[in-house]
Formats: sequence, structure tokens, C-alpha cells
Amino acid sequence: MPELPEVEVSRRGIEPHLVQRRITALRVRDARLRWPVPAAAQAVVGETIIAVERRAKYLLIKTTGGYLIVHLGMSGKLRVVPADTLVVKHDHIDLVLDSGQVLRFNDPRRFGCWLYSAEDPEQAHPLLAELGPEPLTDAFHVDYLFNASRGRQQAVKTFLMDNHVVVGVGNIYANEALFKAGINPKRAAGKISKARYDKLVPVIKDTLAEAIRQGGTTLQDFTQADGQPGYFKQQLLVYGRGGKLCMQCKNRLKEIRLGQRSTVYCTFCQR
Repeated sequence: MPELPEVEVSRRGIEPHLVQRRITALRVRDARLRWPVPAAAQAVVGETIIAVERRAKYLLIKTTGGYLIVHLGMSGKLRVVPADTLVVKHDHIDLVLDSGQVLRFNDPRRFGCWLYSAEDPEQAHPLLAELGPEPLTDAFHVDYLFNASRGRQQAVKTFLMDNHVVVGVGNIYANEALFKAGINPKRAAGKISKARYDKLVPVIKDTLAEAIRQGGTTLQDFTQADGQPGYFKQQLLVYGRGGKLCMQCKNRLKEIRLGQRSTVYCTFCQR
């Protein structure tokens, strides 16, 4: 599933093509996504796009009359293409613009979503209203994370992946950040010292920021809005490397399941 850097890269890719363009049509070829595309979404037709924002892994297309809430799911892709571009299998939605282009959504697995909110969804929509802070903002800091962890018995990796704690630290980047901070992913979040969180927080920020700079991590289904792959995968230190040698100590990395997700770590470097 695309993680925060991949979604942010998609946002940056489509934004220049959408802002200040008027929406002339919303064509829904198949409304059967994770949640059915609501008929209310047609309210954006005739409106002008003011901004393309991101909250967690949701893209928010803000118009003069409301918001489209877009999630890529596991296999969703967004492309800005000429309106006469041939429609292919799984091209479920077109947002048609007055520029002669369309924002096209392709999603083979149909776990993505296109929803609508007349009000600011960050305040009013149940999917977004209770989310934790963005990891790349000042709201995510050592004191916040340390205080949120107190009394938590869950593994620190699943704690970091809880969107009510902090958004966007998905499986790949939780693996990578904990390795760089030298923290065992199985350790109880509430038993980790403030000094160790003091090291972890900037590592999370740096890891996500670097992934965004490099265009996201190319996995099975993700490419950038222009069709080019991300390059961060070349720098992964532990994720996907279970059984291989640790790049720091040369011992073998261990792979386990935590919260039903693959977790790779070094038993020597991470305590």
C-alpha cells in the first residue's frame, strides 16, 4: 500500500494541473470502490479547484463548493492525461477539467475511495476528524510522542503505526526509523525512555522527508503521477531484507510478524 511519502509525491505531481481549473464533469464508470462513490460528489461539477492538500494518506481536492476525499487504497493510481486518452481496464473515475485534461483514477483492487464533504473534512468527516498529528509538522515532537506512549503496553512499532497517535508512519518507514534509532520494534512503547524517543522523532521526520525527496518507494503498485518510479527502495536498510546481513553489524536480520505486518530488525543493533 502506498505510504505517506508516495501519497505526498502524488499530490505534488497532480497539484499544478488542478489548481485554478474548473471541473466540467465527474465521470464515474464504476462506483464500487472501498465505499460507493456518493452521488453527492457531483456537487463539484462547475466548481473551481482551490488547492490539493493531503491529510495522512488522504488527498483532499478543495473546490469553491466542497471537497473530494481521495484515497489510493492498495493499488490506486492517479494520472493527469488528455481528455481523449484511451480508457483502459480499471479506469474507474475521471475528473474532467476545463484545460482539456482529466485526472484519471485507476484502481484494479478497488480498495481506494472517492468521497465528498461539503465542509472541511479535517474537522467534519469521521475518517479524518480523529487522526493524530502529521509527522512532518511541529505538532509531532518528542514531548508529544513520549507522553502519548506512557502506559502503553503495545509494541512500539504498532504504536507508531496507529493513526490516532501519528499519521503516515506506515510499515516500511516504521521498520526503517526504528532501525536507525536502534530500538527493538517489539519493546513496549510505554517502557521506552524519553531519551530514546528524542532520537526516534527526528529519525522518523528525516526518513519520511528523504523518501519524499526521492519520489517515494516503488513497490508492487506505485509509480509517481508522471509514471516514473520512486527511488527510495534502493536505500531500505531493513524492510524486505529479512534473513539478509545487517548493513551495520553484518549479523543476519530477523523477520517476525507484529500486528499482522512483516517486521524486520537486527537483534544486535536494536535493543
